[in-house]
Amino acid sequence: MKEKIYDYLVIGTGAAGLFFSINASKHGKVLLLSKNKIKDSNTYLAQGGIASVEKPNDSFEDHIQDTLNAGDELCNLKAVEMIVREGPKVIDDLLDLGAKFSKETSKGFYSLHKEGGHSKSRVFHFKDTTGKELIRALTKSVKSNPNIEIMENAISIDLLTEHQKTASSEESKGITCYGAYVLDIKTDKVLKILSRSTILATGGSGQVYQHTSNPLPATGDGIGMAYRAGATISNLEFFQFHPTTLYTGKSEESSFLISEAVRGFGGILKTASKKKFMHKYHELGSLAPRDVVARGIDAEMKKSGDSCVYIDITNFPAKKVISSFPNIYSKCLENGIDITKEMIPVVPAAHYQCGGIEADINGKTDIRGLFAIGEVAQNGVHGANRLASNSLLEALVFAKRSAKSSEHYIKKTTLDFTGIEDWHSDASVDNEEKIIISFLKNNIKSLTSKFVGIVRSKARLEIATKMIDLLLWQVRDYYRNTKITKETIELRNLADVASLLVRFANFRKESRGLHYNIDYPDKDNVNWQKNTRIRSSGRTSKKDVN
Repeated sequence: MKEKIYDYLVIGTGAAGLFFSINASKHGKVLLLSKNKIKDSNTYLAQGGIASVEKPNDSFEDHIQDTLNAGDELCNLKAVEMIVREGPKVIDDLLDLGAKFSKETSKGFYSLHKEGGHSKSRVFHFKDTTGKELIRALTKSVKSNPNIEIMENAISIDLLTEHQKTASSEESKGITCYGAYVLDIKTDKVLKILSRSTILATGGSGQVYQHTSNPLPATGDGIGMAYRAGATISNLEFFQFHPTTLYTGKSEESSFLISEAVRGFGGILKTASKKKFMHKYHELGSLAPRDVVARGIDAEMKKSGDSCVYIDITNFPAKKVISSFPNIYSKCLENGIDITKEMIPVVPAAHYQCGGIEADINGKTDIRGLFAIGEVAQNGVHGANRLASNSLLEALVFAKRSAKSSEHYIKKTTLDFTGIEDWHSDASVDNEEKIIISFLKNNIKSLTSKFVGIVRSKARLEIATKMIDLLLWQVRDYYRNTKITKETIELRNLADVASLLVRFANFRKESRGLHYNIDYPDKDNVNWQKNTRIRSSGRTSKKDVN
């Protein structure tokens, strides 16, 4: 029986994966994989919105400059100009797909938020549940599309790259991607999925830290797979901590985000004694860029010994607060906090991965046939720090461009899929699996949080280097000898990402954007105004990948 070959294998169902699938489906058959349910993504949790120029008093030039300022002299200007100028068209595309954005009731114009680092109000949003609305509209379109096949509860294990039998392509050397090995979680079977192009839209890796705003699926799967296959990983030292997630005092896998829009609305950061403090760290005060705010909060907590700081919006009319932030109001109320009368307790948490798989402005990686879009990719837009609400914009613009680029790749490339082996493994079931996985995962999270967090040092990174080498060996040994499951796959990816985080942070000898090292406190444009890169050989043995 002839094996089925897809035109596009899309791994990940956040905004990037869904929007890519919609655009690519016009030119071929798409298989869309979701590790859990479609809605289980960072996009679904996004509160803020999509930054795009709209009002007459705004301009592309201002948005570009704000992005460059946030990126701390490490952005790719061409990529930044591209997403900003293509932003309005993407907003139109979303409206055509049925997405809704909040409007000013009195005038009927779109209600645009102003967020930290932005010089103008330009953030399209739907109340404070923009991500949920975006996923609703995109998912509806995807599910009604006959050219898109959806497979939920399917986790990718590794990319198919060993059998490099390209019959006709631009180059005769290098690594080519033919699809992926995928575990069907419900049937417990590993599938060999063949595709003419493979698109990684797997999101970030926030679960590598103890405190994160990311959902449980954000275990760095795309980074892990691409690195093991031989793709270049870039700028992973720049991990953005959202300065304000709800502090409840409970141990939680995912922290609830208190949107940047709350500070844009007029919320002021204060200590427990109700004193303002952000003016000490930046002229923009509570609306300073996220890296500055996160370090400011971190410094204040260390000075006072308090477990959190607070956002105060109690001086605004209660009705306006509730109508602007119904989701935040409801969530806080569940935890006994009435934000119209009480300050909101907040702490920083790992939020957005600014580095990732290196990709060009069309989403192409240095593995032929492999594209990376959204948070998993490093394409030069964010530089050393992401400007608020540029992430959804970047994901959507690159998804659309990558759909065109992958279409072109498919048309001009013929691949030989013969000889690619089915998955096989002799590993046995380990009765202690859950205990061991929990132990190793918690050790990884503890290591990154303590030694590769908001503030870093030479001594901390030296300890982290020795510890991560041992943990990585333990994880790989356990993975090789244990029956494959969703949990073992995620553990392996978390270990690889943690190892890369330590290596990247240890390599950059300066402080820039999101990377702050107390032993190298200054920015060094002479030696370090450049991207950092790590690439494996990509020649992993069958024993290692199974």
